[in-house]
Amino acid sequence: MKRTTIFSDEAVLKTLRDLAHKRKTSLSVVIRAALQEYAGKHQGTANVPSFLGIGRSGKKDIAERAEELLWSRADGPPKR
Repeated sequence: MKRTTIFSDEAVLKTLRDLAHKRKTSLSVVIRAALQEYAGKHQGTANVPSFLGIGRSGKKDIAERAEELLWSRADGPPKR
């Protein structure tokens, strides 16, 4: 564990202190739990589109057959 310094509004600190008192634990434990929860919710979500994986076909060979599948619904590949 590493020590750090944070700046916070008094109102937020009071809420955290009250929560710590109610749970009969320290302010540090409450802050660590809050940081862990926040980090867990936001970890790995920065650049992942929300629609990723919603159109799963259940087939595993789509990447290998991409050209075939693409042109099977058209008149064939474009003429050069």
